[in-house]
Amino acid sequence: MTDAAQKGNLDSPRSNGGTQPASQSEDKVPFYELIRHLVDDFALLFRKELALAGSEVSHTVTDTGKAVPGLLSAVMVLNSGYLFLLAAATLGLGQVMELWMAALIVGAVVTVTGLIMVSAGKKKLAAASLKPERTINGVQKNMESQKGHA
Repeated sequence: MTDAAQKGNLDSPRSNGGTQPASQSEDKVPFYELIRHLVDDFALLFRKELALAGSEVSHTVTDTGKAVPGLLSAVMVLNSGYLFLLAAATLGLGQVMELWMAALIVGAVVTVTGLIMVSAGKKKLAAASLKPERTINGVQKNMESQKGHA
């Protein structure tokens, strides 16, 4: 590589279509211009990262929305079967004790089981699962690279 290329003094295109060596006065860009370009580039990068985050969240929400109707149908069918199983358990337990006591025991067991399941479901639906991980990682990498250049 030549000395001019190492110093960033590469040929630049001219308005007449040809290339001429860059002059010394064009090489000396004021410091504030460099800072302005850096700020503009950073703002553009930030806007693009925000657009990526929005796209990622939108994609996640769309995929979730497509799965919901099938899941609700399955839950309704399972619920119907579950109700019949509970009725059978109550009637079976009613053979050895009073029917009201059998229904109370089965109802209590099912209620406790349901509360445990709801608690586990809430943990899975935490807001952290909707974070745009790729975008966050990209922004962190960009910030680290900017710190490295400063």
